Amino acid sequence: MTGLQAMPRLTTTVPREYVHRACHAEVFLTGCEKLDDDRFALTGEWPRMHPFFTSADGRRHDALQAAETIRQTGLFLAHAEFDVPLGHQFLLSELYLTTFAENMVIGRGPSELSLTATCIDMVRRGKRLAEFGMDITIERNGRSCAVGGGRFTCISDGTYRRLRGTATTARLHSRTQPQRTLAAADVGKATSADVVLAATDLADCWLLDPDPRHAILFEHAGDHYPGMVLLEAAWQAATALGGPQGFTPSSVHAEFQRYAEFASPVWIKAMPFGKSGGEASVWITGTQQDHTVFTATATGTPTTPN
Repeated sequence: MTGLQAMPRLTTTVPREYVHRACHAEVFLTGCEKLDDDRFALTGEWPRMHPFFTSADGRRHDALQAAETIRQTGLFLAHAEFDVPLGHQFLLSELYLTTFAENMVIGRGPSELSLTATCIDMVRRGKRLAEFGMDITIERNGRSCAVGGGRFTCISDGTYRRLRGTATTARLHSRTQPQRTLAAADVGKATSADVVLAATDLADCWLLDPDPRHAILFEHAGDHYPGMVLLEAAWQAATALGGPQGFTPSSVHAEFQRYAEFASPVWIKAMPFGKSGGEASVWITGTQQDHTVFTATATGTPTTPN
């Protein structure tokens, strides 16, 4: 054989459209094999030093990179394995995640991943998948980096437009005046550009205030705050509540009740939620116009014992 026929099959990412990313560099899945009707073996790759999903000290993959990988897996399976058409919108109603810091350490090259995903509680309307849950394990070199899952609802673009009404034209505008953005170290980030919370007069309450120019958080256009921005806000709030370097979350369970709109303030509040076996938990809520947008529980180890 000559030419293209003689070339070996090389590693590449899955189509970026299948995971709703605009840039190939932000696609973390590289392949998929169907094991049975609802169980799949996937491969993935995390870059060695991602510009956002890296711990503040530069030593570990950020835990929420695993969360983004879970999100991408759900969307990919819906499109590639269950025939949900491209152009459909997805509502993420739940996401849960536990990471293992010792296996998130960055190596000398990209982290090659093995994932096993099981789809559960699948709901169909006619022949089309409308809703499903997913459990997933993410391993590297045979060791578990993270376990988690989520729940997704798939809706057509037309239904989405009817549901959202005039909100589909909303866009996140640049800040009109500086906010009292928290210090990066207070929320476990390396740079101020990655901070999504602004301080208020209350020590346990912040204003959602991400930089609208952020290349990862707003990697593609939308008409509301993405679920991953809200999850990042919850993670940062839990970290900030413990004080500088005082609390490092390792797991989170979030439920999303409403769209977080661009047009009015979103308030993020955190409170201690008990201790057990050396771990502490923080309860986080996001509210907008007196309505709960999301709730989350973050659990981790206090760095400095109280």
